[in-house]
Amino acid sequence: MGKIIIRVPATVSNLGPGIDSLALALHLYYTVIVEEKTDYWRVNHALGEDIPHDENNLIVQTILRLDPKIHPHQLTVMSDIPVEHGLGSSTTAVIVGIKIANALGDLNLSVQEQIKIGNQIEEHPENVAAAFLGDLAITTVDEDDLKVVKGQMPDLSALMFIMPHGKQGKNELPVKLTSDMALKDSNDANVLIAALLTNNWPLASTLIEGEYFGQQTMKRDEDNLRLIRDAAHKLGIYGTFISGSGPVIVSLGAKDQLLKLRDQLRADERLMGKIKVMDLDREGATVRGE
Repeated sequence: MGKIIIRVPATVSNLGPGIDSLALALHLYYTVIVEEKTDYWRVNHALGEDIPHDENNLIVQTILRLDPKIHPHQLTVMSDIPVEHGLGSSTTAVIVGIKIANALGDLNLSVQEQIKIGNQIEEHPENVAAAFLGDLAITTVDEDDLKVVKGQMPDLSALMFIMPHGKQGKNELPVKLTSDMALKDSNDANVLIAALLTNNWPLASTLIEGEYFGQQTMKRDEDNLRLIRDAAHKLGIYGTFISGSGPVIVSLGAKDQLLKLRDQLRADERLMGKIKVMDLDREGATVRGE
């Protein structure tokens, strides 16, 4: 078998009321080349010394979890995804491991089975599904029963503001909600999905910016979120949210408008972080060379 090349997109999650359910794949990738057999696992990367280069690497740990008999190989990792910045760098490593095990171990796992395994390891079904499938992933989990639907987003791009380390927020939601709050928020989630799937971005974008299921009690970087939303609204851009508990803020919109927003935000000295504009990924994880 020749070289195998696996490419997995970054993901962002928690669009409006879609907490732990909705995620998007971005045109930002974690790529791994499976090279020759070796006596010991060797993972070549430039991701920092905190990331192991041997069998303790998360990719290899995932491979061996699925099939401990797979012979060691040399792996070369190339990543555009910042480590520990809320864009699914650990999720992508797990997915790569599943894809490699499926190929080298001839496991013949379906994509649905691979998504289920990925969620068992990562416990973030929306991010796992979006990375596997691309575009918009809509998920729900009831014990081991994982349901996934791939949706098609409108013709949009994404602006990402990546905050420095230490800006990640507190992730707990309230234990109890009033019945009125739960009913309203779940209804908004239904309308959001319908709006996205019917290309009604003006409606969907306003729903994405709401606070749902007690999010207002979460301790997150609201100052940066407010600055970016205000600047975006002045340009007519709606659809700005914090991915997960941070440290990434995402604005969705037309690419030409997002480029204008990017230039304005880069000139704002109050914002300390990196700003990128990119397309959405529509394809999801790919494997070449099998």
